[in-house]
Amino acid sequence: MPTTRRRRNVKIVATLGPASSSREMIGKLFDAGADVFRLNMSHGSHEDVAARHALIREIEHEQGRPIGILADLQGPKLRVGVFANGPVTLEQGAAFRFDLDDAPGDANRVQLPHKEILEALEPGATLLVNDGKIRLRVTACDGVSADTVVEIGGEISNRKGVNVPDVILPLTALSKKDLSDLEFVCELGVDWLALSFVQRREDMDQARALAKGRAALIAKIEKPAAVKNIDEIIAASDGIMVARGDLGVELPVAQVPPLQKKIVRACRRAGKPVIVATQMMESMILAPVPTRAEVSDVAQAIYEGADAVMLSAESAAGDYPVEAVTAMNAVAETVEQDPIYREIIEASRKTVRGSVSEAIMAAAREVAETSNVKAICCFTHSGATAMLAARERPRVPILALTPFKGTARKLTLVWGLHCSAVEEVERFKLAVVSAARVAVRDGFATSTDKIVVTAGVPFNQPGTTNILRVATADERAIFEGEPA
Repeated sequence: MPTTRRRRNVKIVATLGPASSSREMIGKLFDAGADVFRLNMSHGSHEDVAARHALIREIEHEQGRPIGILADLQGPKLRVGVFANGPVTLEQGAAFRFDLDDAPGDANRVQLPHKEILEALEPGATLLVNDGKIRLRVTACDGVSADTVVEIGGEISNRKGVNVPDVILPLTALSKKDLSDLEFVCELGVDWLALSFVQRREDMDQARALAKGRAALIAKIEKPAAVKNIDEIIAASDGIMVARGDLGVELPVAQVPPLQKKIVRACRRAGKPVIVATQMMESMILAPVPTRAEVSDVAQAIYEGADAVMLSAESAAGDYPVEAVTAMNAVAETVEQDPIYREIIEASRKTVRGSVSEAIMAAAREVAETSNVKAICCFTHSGATAMLAARERPRVPILALTPFKGTARKLTLVWGLHCSAVEEVERFKLAVVSAARVAVRDGFATSTDKIVVTAGVPFNQPGTTNILRVATADERAIFEGEPA
């Protein structure tokens, strides 16, 4: 059965939740354009996650097309304690204390049950409460308590979240719950693992040691410390998520758009996929159509060259999950047909000189765009070659061909890749035949069209891409006059 072909290069990540847990709804989301499904480990039991995972794999088998699954770990949750008589209002200029005392709080103090925070604070540091709605400045601290002055007041209530933007906290990105969730989803068989609360590359190193190669790793950039260490974090990760929600709490919101652009470009240079996430079509939780501002937001991420755009509550808990994916798909298709899109993508392309594989994929783009070639077909084991092809952002489709289902699923997140699991081949001639079959079968070329095929010789050795051939998509013609 021919596989579904998308008419766009950017990928769509859809979060599953109460509004999208049935087999029917997940199937509709895939049909509407979802390429990767996100399992949010902050909500639902392991049984819920396993059930959704199984349904995705059933739909994948039915569709004959790889589908990626991303498990998003919750990360440490920093929260205040409880209040004796319900919510209290903090007035601007008032004094307020955070301490370790578990006695219920009042208008003067509340417990902050995180000794690590109190030990790391310094006078002048900022504390943000309730998604940044309340801002306090530390005036004095001694490791067990912190006296603050309220700079922006508001209502504070039980277990509201706390952000500490000015300080690198001595906390691992993996809580006790995260450690349990990581092992569970890796054994379950997810393709991508997203880490929250990343501050430094060591956070990614710890997760990689625990994942043991069972899933590729995404660093969620949501803290100022992560922005400061972005190059090291990209180097230690397999992909990046621009998590604009928390990032916009811990930094002035006006800084988020230029940071998004900077991070997307850095990932493109590194040849690693980048997701732009959070509140992309937030109004569609309750409305059947997005706002014009939301459409512009999604479009901007696509113009920047992001690999993927993501829906969170819109598809997980909203009233219109299918409509949200449909709307995002329509924006992507429209933007990518705009001539200005190609101008921006090509103007922002950086020449990278390094390995033979990088040179081969750069040459494949040049050949394809100057020789009326219909598709670039790259054979890959680990996925690295296909990602190098995607980094080039060619004008023609890229077919990522691999004998490993896991690699095909992982690559569904990457810009422009049409992923297909194929039989392992031992000779380059057979690789060309296999590429031609997929290109014709999936509607990328006719039997008279030309395709570019890249692979590595000797075969079945990762990282050896060293050969490029322009071939006809008619597999019978390939054999004529061809030595064994």
